[in-house]
Amino acid sequence: MSATELPASHAELMDGVYRWQRHIYDLTRKYYLLGRDRLIAELDVPAGGTVLELGCGTGRNIILAARRYPGARFFGLDISAEMLETATAALAREGLSGRVTLARGDATDFDATALFGVESFDRVFVSYSLSMIPGWEKTVSAALAALSPGGSLHVVDFGQQEALPGWFRALLRGWLKKFHVEPRQSLRAVLDSESARVGASFRFQTLYRGYAWLAVVGPGR
Repeated sequence: MSATELPASHAELMDGVYRWQRHIYDLTRKYYLLGRDRLIAELDVPAGGTVLELGCGTGRNIILAARRYPGARFFGLDISAEMLETATAALAREGLSGRVTLARGDATDFDATALFGVESFDRVFVSYSLSMIPGWEKTVSAALAALSPGGSLHVVDFGQQEALPGWFRALLRGWLKKFHVEPRQSLRAVLDSESARVGASFRFQTLYRGYAWLAVVGPGR
């Protein structure tokens, strides 16, 4: 899907939400987007490998991953032109523009070859983006389809706060709704079902009493 074919309503919504927020996004989100660094640490990217982040936002995660795995090539996709502008500037400051390629696209339906000139990836990761993507289940399918043989999909996102007090859960949900974020109750079930469909292994962890969920869909069972 080309930039001109992006779903206009969602692309415009995300640009509107992050037109100004992108300037303070990383400073504020570090306090409640928990588990992102753990996901990066567990990517275990092979030497010379390729890594795709869906919903790369400001570039915060892809920069940390590129530092941790200096022999790999990185690719980032986001629907928001505003976020990509911030990510591009951040990569330039870090001297990583030559190792990281960004593109604007829809995470539910993208053509990696057309966007990046790469057919598949050793690792694909999605960090706190599925809770913002309409039709997010399609993103899971698209991510798995983009994996190279033996590759793995890594996901971290809001859980259901199942072991946290009800008042905290209600407060968090109300806050997230302001930013069009909705924790996906069926995330675990969808990832499990999709891993079974493609004959892959599935690992799932709850973090911080269910505040966040961390999952890996990997090579065959």
